[in-house]
Order: sequence, then structure tokens, then C-alpha cells
Amino acid sequence: MSDKVISVVAALIRDKNGRVLLVLKRGTSAFMQPGGKRDTGESDVAALSREIVEELGCSVIENSAQAFGVFDCAAANEPGFQVRAAIYAVDVQGTIKPQAEIDQVLWVDPRALPDLQFAPLTRDHILPLARML
Repeated sequence: MSDKVISVVAALIRDKNGRVLLVLKRGTSAFMQPGGKRDTGESDVAALSREIVEELGCSVIENSAQAFGVFDCAAANEPGFQVRAAIYAVDVQGTIKPQAEIDQVLWVDPRALPDLQFAPLTRDHILPLARML
């Protein structure tokens, strides 16, 4: 894999009304999915579960992860880099509260998006996927 590719796992978290959870990381301007890089030897689901606890303070419900595929696009916060993201729909339990590097969490209706800046992965892949669910 090129050193210009950042490999991550990302979560598609929806509420009972079909809204999608997005996060804004500290010092950035684009809303994106919760998630992040895998630790050495970590599976996708283990990495996603760890990231969600760290970023949102809630936990992934066991056996709820559903793989949606791997998508490549421009990285939101690293100019000149691509992101290769394994996307999983997951259900979470507990109170969602921004933690670690997360400044804000936001629920959006994928069919009626607010006028905000979205990360390329979210804009081009996640939100269109969510509209089909």
C-alpha cells in the first residue's frame, strides 16, 4: 500500500429515525464518521469498537457490525493523502458524548442534509449509502 494511503475503519451509526451520526474532530472543519486507524494486529470490528468507546463514550453492541465494503477517496484532513476506509454499520448502546479529539457530534438526515462541510468519504460514500437503507 502506498505511503500516501491512510487505512481506517469507519462507523455508520443510525438512530431509529434513520439519521446518521457524524463527528467533528478538534481543529477540523469537515464532519465525518466516527472511527480511526487500526492498532497492530487489531481486527476491523475491534478497532471500530475501541475508537467508538474513545471518541463517543458508548459501546458497539456485540455482533451488530455489518460490513458495507471498502472505499477509497481523498482524505479530509491530510492534503495529498487518500483514505481507504472499511465501512461498518453498527448499533451502539450507552450515552453518546464527544470525547478525546471529538469536538462535536451531530445527527443528520441523509435525505435532507444541513449546509455543512462533509469529509469526502462521508459526502461521496456514507451518506449515499445511508439514503438507500
